Amino acid sequence: MLKILDIGHKKSSLEFAIGVLETEISRYQFEGSARCIKIIHGHGSGKLREAVRAWCCEQEGRFRAVVFGEDYDIFHKETSDMRADCGNPHDLDLGRKNRAVTYLWLW
Repeated sequence: MLKILDIGHKKSSLEFAIGVLETEISRYQFEGSARCIKIIHGHGSGKLREAVRAWCCEQEGRFRAVVFGEDYDIFHKETSDMRADCGNPHDLDLGRKNRAVTYLWLW
């Protein structure tokens, strides 16, 4: 159960995008409707990527793992374990070292 949350293509303010991130992650956790979440924050200036990753670090313990797109590879232990837990979903970004995405593995 991999959900995709695209907050990088909406031309929203940084604060609004982080608010959407928090709301959607909380909803997924409450509903139990996802095990893994692919957050698309885009390339752009890098400010949204930095904010998303800082937010993830601030939430330490809330997630089983946080995997940055550049680490999302079959040789990365947390990536392999997360993908197995989610049923090994088809994902074009696997192995592409895509800095425009961040993955969350929920408890």
